[in-house]
Amino acid sequence: MKAVSPSISGIFSSRINNIWGIDMVGITELGYIGLGVKSLADWKKYAAGILGAEVVDAEEAGRCYVRLDNWHHRLIVDEDGTDDLNYLGFRVAGVEEFREMQEKLTQADISFTIGSREEAMERHVLEILKLKDPSGTPLEIFHGPHIQPNMPFYPGRRMHGGFTTGDGGLGHVLLSETVGLDKTYEFYKLLGMRGSIEYQIPIPGQDKPFEILFLHCNSRDHTLAFGLPSQKRLNHIMLEYQEFDDIGLSHEIVEKKEVPIGMKLGKHSNDHMYSFYIMNPSGWMFELGWGGRPATHQSETYRGDIYGHTPPK
Repeated sequence: MKAVSPSISGIFSSRINNIWGIDMVGITELGYIGLGVKSLADWKKYAAGILGAEVVDAEEAGRCYVRLDNWHHRLIVDEDGTDDLNYLGFRVAGVEEFREMQEKLTQADISFTIGSREEAMERHVLEILKLKDPSGTPLEIFHGPHIQPNMPFYPGRRMHGGFTTGDGGLGHVLLSETVGLDKTYEFYKLLGMRGSIEYQIPIPGQDKPFEILFLHCNSRDHTLAFGLPSQKRLNHIMLEYQEFDDIGLSHEIVEKKEVPIGMKLGKHSNDHMYSFYIMNPSGWMFELGWGGRPATHQSETYRGDIYGHTPPK
């Protein structure tokens, strides 16, 4: 079968090999995120009291784990002074897929290292490999996460429910990129993701609209997004609540504690997420959402959101 163009306009045609059961290995979810911070104390208060997450002290000094469900952790927070993303942890299904991913990366001439047993144990997974995307963002691919069904999620503050994770992973992230959306897409397509430009926002006085690329690897509408300029690797992390009332409760807490709001309540056109954005102690944002629809698995484009998501005055 003849290869098709790798450009963004040919995204869905370029996935045709997967329809025939060829080259199916790929990441299945965003499993965990590593963060560097200046103040661990501030982050522990923020994660528990604002987000509603469970904070667990680590044996290592200067580290805590943040839980959203019965995984050992979903965030690893290290007091290293960076106030930015340290790495993203992507899961593959098992041992066979982990070996196939190594072969896939080798054939594509992408450099990676296999983590030691000690490194895997530190991340609470069975095996791990490490690499970087074309923009230099550190990534980890793993299998066998440490699940703790004997330790049900215990929120850091009162909540009506928990967080929506499951087969959709912990949520989504919007990252900075420095090499262009086409090259970024081609790299993550190799890892097993698919997607397209979903937002083409008109810019007054310019012929070309502002474009944002969204990628998914499971039932969640998107796991990664690229296109917004940022001084840090991270623009935001989206966490989704199971109950609508937790959006209202969280918004009330944010206002009471005077946490800066990045974007006001609104509803996105692509994932239909009802959400708002808040700043965190490291200077980037969390999107707190509810009610996102599953991935459509088909290409759609939008010129703006359904409503809201405007910046505060």
